[in-house]
Amino acid sequence: MASNVPASIESTTPYWRGINHLALITNDMDATVRFYHGTLGARLVATIGAPEFRHYFFQFGEQCTVAFFEYTNAPVEPLEKAAGVPDPRAVQFDHLSFNVPDEDALHDLQRRLKSADCEVTDVVDHGFIHSIYFTDPNGIALEASYWLVDATGRAADYADTDLFSDPSPVAAVRELQAGGAVASVPSTRLV
Repeated sequence: MASNVPASIESTTPYWRGINHLALITNDMDATVRFYHGTLGARLVATIGAPEFRHYFFQFGEQCTVAFFEYTNAPVEPLEKAAGVPDPRAVQFDHLSFNVPDEDALHDLQRRLKSADCEVTDVVDHGFIHSIYFTDPNGIALEASYWLVDATGRAADYADTDLFSDPSPVAAVRELQAGGAVASVPSTRLV
């Protein structure tokens, strides 16, 4: 079921400050800490421990973290898949991309990963971003990217074919291109 968008959507839109945390799952929190803190250099900034689970948070920017759950006596079979390759077992999650400031930082991370004996791709040119791909000890597909043209720091220009290059966009994008707003939004329910 869809509902109409309130006329005052711009005045009521939250001021987003990034992602507070993305919650993922690990069967081995020790290896996860060693990789995210030791290899990637993401500071471990908080931990929660309870008899049923652990929940650890790694910083990837100001107030931006990736967190992991490790459940007691409930091992989860890791799902290993390459980024950008469809897999019927991963219907809602493909990969996570970390933002780095520039090409030098991307190459520095690539060297850091190689020196820790982690497989990593060459730099991939996606047109408006450059990326490298690798995995964590849980098999989670990861990417590091930097914007060649920062699409986030300015008003969206839906006529810019470098950033909006889908020749057959979904209806919502066509609505944005035509009038700068979507005509309806979906409703959701808690599980």
